[in-house]
Amino acid sequence: MATLVCVVCKTALGDGDGDGERFVLLQGGREEAHCSQVCLVANVERRRLASTAVRRRWLLRATAVALIVVGAPKLWHRIRVPQSASISFDPPEFRPPREPRPEPPMFGPAWPPTDQDWLTAFAHTAWTYPLPGPARRAPTTDDRLLTTRPSANRPGPLCRVAAKCGVDLGGELWGEHVYAVHDGVVDRVQHGTGDQRGDVYVRVAHFGGMVFTHYDHLAAVPRRILRGSPIKAGDLIGLVGDTGNEHPRRYVHFALSIHPSNELPEVYWDPTPLMAAWPLRLPPHGTVAGFVPSEADLTMPAFHHRPR
Repeated sequence: MATLVCVVCKTALGDGDGDGERFVLLQGGREEAHCSQVCLVANVERRRLASTAVRRRWLLRATAVALIVVGAPKLWHRIRVPQSASISFDPPEFRPPREPRPEPPMFGPAWPPTDQDWLTAFAHTAWTYPLPGPARRAPTTDDRLLTTRPSANRPGPLCRVAAKCGVDLGGELWGEHVYAVHDGVVDRVQHGTGDQRGDVYVRVAHFGGMVFTHYDHLAAVPRRILRGSPIKAGDLIGLVGDTGNEHPRRYVHFALSIHPSNELPEVYWDPTPLMAAWPLRLPPHGTVAGFVPSEADLTMPAFHHRPR
């Protein structure tokens, strides 16, 4: 029988008939003899390392194959498609000027409104002549300004046309009706100053408080005419009188002013051209008689006799 040799240290182990101590490792159908336990352990560790190395080599090969399968198309595309190239050139010596940016469009009416804006607005609304017909009274130009005096924060009033701030309309009868010329809200009511010449005055706001009509030298006003009361065109707003006059004469002073903002002056317009187109309100039975309403409907100015 052949002599056994340790597979690790190559030490002879005898002829295999039982002489000497030996360790045998069965690996599949093979037998590997070892001279000692140390050589057996060393052989087992060597085989484990060899097996691990084999598995690592197979793993690396599989990884390489996967990378080739995934990256080959991209690599091929990268090689075949030409690389992008930038073309650089010197800028031109002259650059055309940029077109100016257009201004943003403006919406809404102009501010402040122009005279033409007001004339257009006046032409598209309904008005009423302040005194009844059938005769249209001839207006007399007046240069008085019926407004508060200017202050540090409020500019003074102006006349759009010099010396034409309003008109005087003569009444044929004391107590003749005076009508509101346009829809609006009563802005101010003055019932007199307490003497025989105390003035009775009404101011009505129109167009959102930017236009005012003024009615001065009234004999009385209805009790419903209070500040904040709504008014319609043609409503009775007072009676023709002679209050506030040095020379007693039956007439009403009528004025129209525009004051869109406290930062702007109040401008009085000559109402004569506008009044020429305002319709007349005819009295019942074609006469001015019987116009004076009952005392319960009027607020008479409070007069006090001065002691002699």
